[in-house]
Amino acid sequence: MRYSQIRAFHHVATCGGFSRAADALSLTQPAVSEQVRKLETDNDVLLFNRDRKQVTLTPVGEQLLACTRKFFEVEDQIAEVLSSHRAALDGRLRIIADSAFHLTGRLEAYAKRHPGVFISIRTGNTSEIVAALRSYDAEIGVVGRTNPGPDMEIRDLGASPIIAFAARRCYPSLPETMTLAQLARYPLVFREAGSRTRYKLEEAAARQGVALEPAIEVEGREAVQAVVAAGAGVGFVSEAEFGHDSRLARIAVKGAEIAMSESLICLRQRSDVRIIRSFMDIIPPATSGAATIA
Repeated sequence: MRYSQIRAFHHVATCGGFSRAADALSLTQPAVSEQVRKLETDNDVLLFNRDRKQVTLTPVGEQLLACTRKFFEVEDQIAEVLSSHRAALDGRLRIIADSAFHLTGRLEAYAKRHPGVFISIRTGNTSEIVAALRSYDAEIGVVGRTNPGPDMEIRDLGASPIIAFAARRCYPSLPETMTLAQLARYPLVFREAGSRTRYKLEEAAARQGVALEPAIEVEGREAVQAVVAAGAGVGFVSEAEFGHDSRLARIAVKGAEIAMSESLICLRQRSDVRIIRSFMDIIPPATSGAATIA
């Protein structure tokens, strides 16, 4: 009896089949089937009733599963004891985000807990962030897309409405609340194509039959704010990212529910890398569905 055989049996029993067990173990189905077959042959027992539609446990299989549940629970406890005394985490963690606003408090807590980890943060729009994670050019992303792809593990960071803003000295009489149709009369400063903020705005305007045409296109949120502060027009940003700039006046967008949902993501196939997992786990996973900022 080998560990690999017991592990294969346990996963087939708990996953409800050989193909699901193979997925859970990152093995092929024939490899899992062979491990279980050897366990049965070497011990002259039948552990599963097999037919074309489902696999069920025999009475002996039920008894063995009760034992393996205890076995793997103890294994998990051993791993927890060892990991709690493991050497301090160190290394480099590369984060790419459109805005680090939603991470500021969490970054402070993480840095105190893992002082040996060097964190670098750079900016990018949603498309650039997802591409960087897939090409292993970053470990953690902060995106505005709620579903960046099935290959990503996601943690919800919340949402905030998109607002407009303008330079106080150039537009002193603008109201505190305006519709998209009213805003369309002014020169608009947009983010680059690929920006989630821009996509959300254009989508909302299209629903209302309003044409939002940018007078100026700028790459990056900070650049948009600098151009708007210089008096070039009206810009847009999520309220959470607006910050405090005495040069700029905030304008609520009326009649259009446009919000930026923010998510912390990593490439699912790298989610068990210790330094990545340590950061992803600062946000609890969703309570429903699979395990499972523009």
